[in-house]
Amino acid sequence: MAQKLHIKTYGCQMNVYDSARMADVLAPLGYAVVDDAEAADMIILNTCHIREKAAEKVYSDLGRMRQLKAAREKDGGRMIVAVAGCVAQAEGEEIFARAPFVDMVFGPQTYHRLPEMVARAHRAGEKVLDTDFPVEPKFDFLPGEASHPRAAGAGAAYLTVQEGCDKFCTFCVVPYTRGAEYSRPVAGVVAEARRLAAAGAREITLLGQNVNNYHGEGLGGVQWGLGRLIAEIADIAGVERIRYTTSYPADMDDELIAAHRDVEKLMPFLHLPVQSGADRILKAMNRRHTAGEYRRLAAKLRDARPDIALSSDFIVGFPGETEADFAETLALVEDIGFTQAYSFKYSPRPGTPAAAIGEQVADAVKGERLGRLQERLNAQQLKFNRTSVGRVLEVLLERPGRDAGQLIGRSPFMQAVHTEAPASALGSIVRLRITAAHANSLAGVTVADRPSAFAGERATA
Repeated sequence: MAQKLHIKTYGCQMNVYDSARMADVLAPLGYAVVDDAEAADMIILNTCHIREKAAEKVYSDLGRMRQLKAAREKDGGRMIVAVAGCVAQAEGEEIFARAPFVDMVFGPQTYHRLPEMVARAHRAGEKVLDTDFPVEPKFDFLPGEASHPRAAGAGAAYLTVQEGCDKFCTFCVVPYTRGAEYSRPVAGVVAEARRLAAAGAREITLLGQNVNNYHGEGLGGVQWGLGRLIAEIADIAGVERIRYTTSYPADMDDELIAAHRDVEKLMPFLHLPVQSGADRILKAMNRRHTAGEYRRLAAKLRDARPDIALSSDFIVGFPGETEADFAETLALVEDIGFTQAYSFKYSPRPGTPAAAIGEQVADAVKGERLGRLQERLNAQQLKFNRTSVGRVLEVLLERPGRDAGQLIGRSPFMQAVHTEAPASALGSIVRLRITAAHANSLAGVTVADRPSAFAGERATA
């Protein structure tokens, strides 16, 4: 009898990929993915430690899982509850102490050992903890064929090519939860990309904590950079669009910048976190770039691809940030012009160096600065969206909208676009004339008699 598996995924795109690979690993044991946690025989919470109070949110969800498990056991059944991902890596045994009904706790580098963990968890009373950083890369032990799509949406898929981080930014937990940087060999990445394309993926997003520092082993032991890998994937039949995320400014090399000029299938959008516009704060964050270097990098990217849209991350109120420092961040935002951005108040992460800095900024000050920053960023995004009105853009339709007969897709510039279309159009790339622009989305209608703006007319970010 088939077992039912429910996975709740928190956080980043890499967790979406990891959750799907967990389903791949468990499929040979007879587990089939279901949306309903109450019906599941196994529940996995695949957690993220980046956002504020991430661990507390997991413990809150575990309270509901406890009730589901108790109800199942009352009826004489069995339910395995597991916590995976970065919170599991960081909390470890503490999860068992606070939620003793949990059966398994495992980190993001060990889910290839899930069959063994499940076997141990089925033994009466045994708790399974696996938060080691194994010597062998987990990718070497994952199934080649997917039983569950690693989907970003209909027609779109995620593909992890690099993991871990060696940068040790003082605010970040990633080096401690994901481990050292590792790049998958070229052959394995390309083989997986071919499988995804054969399964219907028209757009592939390459993932990594520092994806632009990809240096995978190619033929003859020669290391490939991300630019060369992108060119190789662009030659795969069925792949029409390529993206990558997340990038580290100091790791953008000339070959990758040239790929934005030369590889037509590489979308004109780049998420390039800067965090602050003040050199003093960037140094305190242990970022390996200055604000000036970031400006010059943005200029090089726009020289290579004039219509490229830039997105970024910002942390407001990092310990010791002054009003003058914050003004430098606003100046950088004004100089660059971002089409999208994620901005947050600094919140200490236990165990990170920044959490021990004494000059913590008052929360009220952080909130006021964040409001000013977001006002400017939102204005830039709306301005960019309005430049799309009247243009024709190629849009990959990925999911149903809220209204009947409506589908939502992504433009080459990563804008959400709403249109009226039949469900059968999901997963297809259509040409839409943009009729309206909103703060976070566009609206468009199908056209069939004109070349698209993406093919000839390039927008400016």
